[in-house]
Amino acid sequence: MHNDVNFSLAKLSKQSVVSLRCPRRMCSHRDMDRTHVKTEEADKEKTEEDVVRLRREIGLLPAVCFIIGTVVGSGIFIAPKGVLMNSGSVGLSLLVWALCGVLSMFGALCYAELGTTFKKSGGHYTYLLETLGPLPAFLRLWAEFLFIRPAVASYVSLAFGRYVVEPFFVPCAAPTVLIKLVSILGLTFVVAVNCWSVTTASRTQVTLTFIKMFALVLIIIPGVIALAKGQTENFQNGFEVDLLTLDKLPLAFYNGLYAYGGWFYLNFVTEEVINPNRNIPLAITFSMVTVTVFYVLVNVAYYTMMTPTELLVSDAVAVTFANRALQGLASVIPFLVALSCLGALNGGFFGAPRMLFVGAREGHWPPVFSMIHIRRHTPMPAVLLLYPLVIVMLIRGEIYQLINFASFARWFFIALATLGLLIHRYRFPHHPRPFKMPLAIAVIFTVVCFFIVGLSLYSDPWNTGQSFALTLTGVPVYYVTIYRFRLPNRCSRIFNYCSKQLQILLEVAQQEVQTY
Repeated sequence: MHNDVNFSLAKLSKQSVVSLRCPRRMCSHRDMDRTHVKTEEADKEKTEEDVVRLRREIGLLPAVCFIIGTVVGSGIFIAPKGVLMNSGSVGLSLLVWALCGVLSMFGALCYAELGTTFKKSGGHYTYLLETLGPLPAFLRLWAEFLFIRPAVASYVSLAFGRYVVEPFFVPCAAPTVLIKLVSILGLTFVVAVNCWSVTTASRTQVTLTFIKMFALVLIIIPGVIALAKGQTENFQNGFEVDLLTLDKLPLAFYNGLYAYGGWFYLNFVTEEVINPNRNIPLAITFSMVTVTVFYVLVNVAYYTMMTPTELLVSDAVAVTFANRALQGLASVIPFLVALSCLGALNGGFFGAPRMLFVGAREGHWPPVFSMIHIRRHTPMPAVLLLYPLVIVMLIRGEIYQLINFASFARWFFIALATLGLLIHRYRFPHHPRPFKMPLAIAVIFTVVCFFIVGLSLYSDPWNTGQSFALTLTGVPVYYVTIYRFRLPNRCSRIFNYCSKQLQILLEVAQQEVQTY
């Protein structure tokens, strides 16, 4: 045990290693040169596997699968009902799905430029820090781990548990306790994979992405065949606007954008992407075009086989579709949707902890969260922090309201990040930008984001007010613990002792080389 502790502590600092190599007596210049040569030779002999750092292991295919696998979760199987309900017609709902894809593509292109301009991982946090300063960046970090990430992860986990359990209890209601237990098991599996290995998590994401794309193809093919046979009754008078009201139309976009959410996750792991200047723009463009085409075709298949009324009364559109169009495979669809949710959960746990990791590295979070496992090379403390937060929210079950106002904070900070992009372009016009998109795209996306945020303040002031208040609780925390450290010395000593013990327990250390 003492040997393990000494080894872990030795990994923390190169100075400690050098001090063990160098004798305490006075050395001649020749001895010093000889010692310096031996030190360099020892460093050269240190293999790539021994260096404690995050590795660039995400190529183009894993990057594409990472984005698609995170975007395609439970949304496309549930959200069509919300889009149709608030748009009022089949044709307009399909237009909303297409426009949501275009808007998400604009946002993804903005983040492609940000990701190639600033080579650090961390996504929103890094871009706010580099363009607007430390306070907005800290508030984004604070909101992410106070309520945004736990709420989103809890929602997806419960969706996974529900689709696994409910088929065994049809037509009765499934026990809530069993749903939550299965949700926790799925969550535990994802956390274990992301703590174990970056490569394993990446391969898991690739596998789950192909499974969920197979599920979408399984829906699209019967719809296209029926459409080719002339089954177009539900598309007659597709743009009737009798049921459309302008106050409901933004809610249709909210539902659509929720299904497209996740296009920014690759930017959380920039330092682990091979050749990011090439692969980030390519992965973002290909994946978002693919998702948009698939989403529109899936909705066309829904409307081909189901009337708008049938779709509106369904709580699980994909399952209802399978019962009608894929009767022999109807029992398989819930399982495929569950795996789709698991893929989205895996993508979230792969990306979001990197934001915490970078925040700790920048001094905005306790230093232990900027450490990685000395053998697994994963940011284990950052991943493990999320686990109890999500478990608590799962057990309490009060997540649906949190989802509503978590969206406000998410879109507000996305708007700030793209605004920061515009400001940075103005202030530093000659800064190297390997990927540069048209200015009009950034302006349109930023204006639309602020419009969404402003409209939510009008349509749902209670939830958005709570979100705003929770975000602002980070301001005093920032000024007390970061801007001017004012905690008593006794608290600092206790905190440092706990951090040291946690570091030894988890076998984690700071990176030995800079990865950006």
